[in-house]
Amino acid sequence: QVRLMESGGGSVRTGGSRTLTCTPSPFTWRTADMTWFRQSPGKEREAVAVIYTDRGATDYADSVKGRFSLTQDAVKKTVHLSMISLKPEDSGMYYCAGRRQGSVFTWRSPDSYNYWGQGTQVTVSA
Repeated sequence: QVRLMESGGGSVRTGGSRTLTCTPSPFTWRTADMTWFRQSPGKEREAVAVIYTDRGATDYADSVKGRFSLTQDAVKKTVHLSMISLKPEDSGMYYCAGRRQGSVFTWRSPDSYNYWGQGTQVTVSA
């Protein structure tokens, strides 16, 4: 059974930084789309960043471009979301999601993901 585990959440001041880690276990690592979503109360789940594990290519939501960076550790089979210059609007529950590569759906579509973690909370205070 595939499981995704997030870690690294917590509280941080505006302008601060935080790194989230997603550890899938087990997973067909070489052909996966690994994506971070976030959700805050009363809002829809928002796709933040994706990494295509076969080639390491990434894509980001406009709201986080230049501030968030998604990387992978192919040996440990983990993905890391490094966040800098955090803003209060970045607050929310952050979820790691995975799916087999080759989906016809955009990476921003949460319904296209088969595997989800439980989430890790990030709170950015002014």
